[in-house]
Amino acid sequence: MARKRLIIEMGMGIDQHGQEPTVAASRAVRNAIAHNALPGVWEVAGLSHPNEMIIEVQVAVPYPEQVREEEVLAVLPFGRKTLVVESGGMIVQGRAIPELNDKNDEMLIAIAAVTVLIEDE
Repeated sequence: MARKRLIIEMGMGIDQHGQEPTVAASRAVRNAIAHNALPGVWEVAGLSHPNEMIIEVQVAVPYPEQVREEEVLAVLPFGRKTLVVESGGMIVQGRAIPELNDKNDEMLIAIAAVTVLIEDE
């Protein structure tokens, strides 16, 4: 079966305190899907359940090896999900605040692309 893309959405996420790349990546994915409705999945593609969607997520974030992939994918409520994490995003100097469990002054910025596909015969 061939796959057809229905939508690609982009988002950005930031972890200002805590230096957690998973938090920044999860926020980027949440930002990408936050303002979408996909009636075309039902009305055009003819899917009967949202878990029939194929969702490919690509995230670029500092320290990609530290990303807990299952937490990032948990942001997506439905679909057959895959995640590719790569080095990217930004590190910006912020201000460490001990009460917020900061390890250093880094703010981590992630970017994400979320692609929704369907299988077509």
